[in-house]
Amino acid sequence: MSKEIRLKRGFTIQIEGEADKSLMSSTFKIDSYAVKPTDFYGMCPKLLVEEGTVVKAGTPLFFDKADERIKITSPVSGVVSAIVRGEKRVIEQIKITPDEQIEYIKFGEPVGAGYDLSSQTAEQIKSKLLESGLWAYIRTRPYHMIADPDAQPKMIVISTFDTAPMGPDYDFIAHDQKLHFQAGLDVLAKLTEGKVHLNIHEELTRDDVFLYAKNVEINTFSGKHPVGNVGIQIHHLDPINKGEVVWFVNPQDVIIIGRLFLDGVLNATKIVALAGSELKRTGYHKIVAGACIKSLVESNLIDDATPRYISGNVLTGKQILQDGYLGFYDHLISVIPEGNYYEFMGWAMPGFFKFSFWRSFFSWLMPGKKYVLDTNYHGGHRALIFTGQYEKVLPMDILPMQLIKACIIEDIEAMEELGIYEVDAEDFALCEYIDPSKTEIQNIIRKGMDLVKQEMS
Repeated sequence: MSKEIRLKRGFTIQIEGEADKSLMSSTFKIDSYAVKPTDFYGMCPKLLVEEGTVVKAGTPLFFDKADERIKITSPVSGVVSAIVRGEKRVIEQIKITPDEQIEYIKFGEPVGAGYDLSSQTAEQIKSKLLESGLWAYIRTRPYHMIADPDAQPKMIVISTFDTAPMGPDYDFIAHDQKLHFQAGLDVLAKLTEGKVHLNIHEELTRDDVFLYAKNVEINTFSGKHPVGNVGIQIHHLDPINKGEVVWFVNPQDVIIIGRLFLDGVLNATKIVALAGSELKRTGYHKIVAGACIKSLVESNLIDDATPRYISGNVLTGKQILQDGYLGFYDHLISVIPEGNYYEFMGWAMPGFFKFSFWRSFFSWLMPGKKYVLDTNYHGGHRALIFTGQYEKVLPMDILPMQLIKACIIEDIEAMEELGIYEVDAEDFALCEYIDPSKTEIQNIIRKGMDLVKQEMS
């Protein structure tokens, strides 16, 4: 039975620069793509290519040493132009110079609208996803890593909306892709004995692609960020206990999985939001995963821009350079001002043009106004203090401050009792945003999860 869940706790960051609902011109040329092993948490990569290797879309680039079945494949055809390593020779990027036209490895014959999965077993579907590299799109809670193909999830969760600052509109992205999206849902339904939960937003979700999806249980959510996070949704649908596993997939990745089974190829084309106050024009671009963002942004900056480029949203994304690459799981490029300046007596000013969770500035009197926000911390790191405010922005029945402290002192038993299996770093992003101590809370939660995972294994 579907559920209707209304959350009162949370916080919407009023940031200027949300992407316009329009598909921007695709006349630009992207001359480089990259796959970043660092995007895959917990993976120890073993290279299968070297510089100069000719690849097609679907050619394996590396596999996980812990499970050789899990492979990451090339999103385009071309030549491996560079293998970039960091400290201790950690592989950071595998760069590919693309062909003019993408050549695909065939993973089956195209079947189009006449597809029928009834004769295929779960093992056959898993085999195809693993062979093509698309298994990497299926991730697991706890630990937020690529799912174990041998695990049995109690459910699979898909959040069809993103409430993060300037988050992409999946209604706009998925429009006219109903056939591939439904095929992806049918594939996922074969992988679990539980339900596939398709979660929509009471106010934000309007497209028939989501509203009339089949072979799923459709649940309705409402509320402020982070209601769009799958961790929050799982907590209110069926909380994760020790030893349980839940899988989750992004809706656009569901479409890519659907293409594999309908068209027989790995077509990693995405519609990615380009947003931020440092841009002349915002909107959506149709690009292939792993694209270099330079040609998208270099001629689209406002005068006197001091941009920071982020693959993902401003709360949980990763900083990249102008010639950096879109992350494997990202569907948003955020461009906001750098905050590398000192503001004398900033705390003493009335702050009519400053946005804050705290009522330190008079801007709270204008709740609908949007602001140009930069990366300035407006203060330095100081002792972690108990404020009782985290609970206001984290709509979960846990004690966030106590869990953070348990992670700091590495008390595994306390972490388990306080709900470490239910949370992920991204769920604490707002806690980090409002924290007056400037503590990197997401890193603390991530290290706590690492410790528990290591202990469990």
